[in-house]
Amino acid sequence: MATRAKSKETPAALLLAWYDRHRRVLPWRAPKGQVQDPYKVWLSEIMLQQTTVQAVGPYFAKFLKTWPTVAALARAEQDDVLAAWAGLGYYARARNLHKAAKVVADAGGVFPATYDGLRALPGVGDYTAGAIAAIAYDLPYAAMDANAERVIARYAGIEDPLPKSKPAMRAALQALVPQKRAGDFAQALMDLGSAICTPKRPACLSCPWMDGCAARKLGIQEQLPRKGEKAARPLKRGAAFVVRDAAGAVLLVKRPENGLLGGMLQPPLGPWTEDFPSKAEAMKQAPFKAEWKKRVGVVRHGFTHFELEIEVYVADVSAPPNHIHTCHPRPSDAKRSEGKGTQASKSARSQTPGSPSLGLLTQSSPGMTGVFWIEERRLKDAALPTVMRKIVAHGL
Repeated sequence: MATRAKSKETPAALLLAWYDRHRRVLPWRAPKGQVQDPYKVWLSEIMLQQTTVQAVGPYFAKFLKTWPTVAALARAEQDDVLAAWAGLGYYARARNLHKAAKVVADAGGVFPATYDGLRALPGVGDYTAGAIAAIAYDLPYAAMDANAERVIARYAGIEDPLPKSKPAMRAALQALVPQKRAGDFAQALMDLGSAICTPKRPACLSCPWMDGCAARKLGIQEQLPRKGEKAARPLKRGAAFVVRDAAGAVLLVKRPENGLLGGMLQPPLGPWTEDFPSKAEAMKQAPFKAEWKKRVGVVRHGFTHFELEIEVYVADVSAPPNHIHTCHPRPSDAKRSEGKGTQASKSARSQTPGSPSLGLLTQSSPGMTGVFWIEERRLKDAALPTVMRKIVAHGL
């Protein structure tokens, strides 16, 4: 029976030859032979942190259409960036994306061309700096995403569980990075993990690294990388209040800039504790007195470190209650709204967060920095994270 001849080529050469035949076409990748755009590489790498290629695609296209350059993104309002990011999750990424864009714009719109310079940008960690350095500038740095972790753990036979094994994985991968075509090598490794070295039932016979794969020799491909035991995620419960006025606008409040879902919008919420509040307790948490009715069922959502269940109370009001929002014009808006009374209020109600005339601040929700009434038809464009969209949808 004929046996497959072992190649004398380096692992990098074998992988790059495979990549030249099978490379994926992705919107942020430059065609073969063309120079990578650092802005597209950076934008895609931030979006791809803990997020799949399939999920990122539409968001990348939307961002690039709205803000085609880093200078354009730097000029954007943070609320608009958060609204465009809504649904992609891990919202600190969007805030850091905007901060980093401003840093780059202040430097003349030119991205740092070194690992250390990239690492200093807000929101850029070790992996992201390595990926951008390799892909955008062809510098020989290891770019280790989840796909690369899986491939290198199997190829090098690293059996220690994650995250303990990360330093060993990075060292093993760095030793394989070629001095030339480092960017193609990084992307090839991602493609190999996505198409061939998959979590379940890897297609080993189609893998360019089959002959040298330690895990395959031991028959433990699907066992690697090993993962440490996950801690049980605590369950938190609470109440939310979905309000709609006679004009069809929904009451939303803005979360504090720092912390979970910072700067995003939400319906008024009570505290998250171990148990649901009683009806009497919920009424004390409500943003104002009204005929509140509890919806049947609960909204469930999983965060990285805990699970959440929310009971939703709904109410209709004929007009926005005065004690919920008061117009506090910003300094730049003072002249425009001075003396306009009701008309200024109507204008603010019709705006979305980030508009220059919006200056509504809460007086009754501690920790909240803004209160907005947004027409139901415009909710799709609001900076509502997925969990809050679930809550609002349950209440409407």
